[in-house]
Amino acid sequence: MLTAAIVLIVLAVLLGSLAAVGFAGKLPRNRWLGIRTEATMRDDETFRVANLVAAPTQVGGAIALLLGGIASFKLDGVAGIIIVVVALLAALALLGLGASIGIRTAAAMPDDVGACGNSCGACSLSGSCDSSTHAH
Repeated sequence: MLTAAIVLIVLAVLLGSLAAVGFAGKLPRNRWLGIRTEATMRDDETFRVANLVAAPTQVGGAIALLLGGIASFKLDGVAGIIIVVVALLAALALLGLGASIGIRTAAAMPDDVGACGNSCGACSLSGSCDSSTHAH
């Protein structure tokens, strides 16, 4: 169970680090880390917000992995295997929940951003966002 414990603890540290970067809003849009769907990859701000709202469940997943790793150090046999499996399933469930929340958040964010920096549909000065109406 030593190998499984080490793997769970390493995964916990990696996931906890990802969550910390997400909480700080510092995770750049990239190909490998974070929630990457069509909705979340739309722009940098949408990616940042989606990963920010997913960060709490990532912390929960990291805690589940860490606790599972620590417990599997202490337990051998069937009990150790059960702890490892439960920790992995709990972490995956929490990550899935966070990803779902992040994706729904990204989909709800306005994607029609005009020159004024706000969604033109909600802007009381919606005509000012249309660059074709500006005198040059």
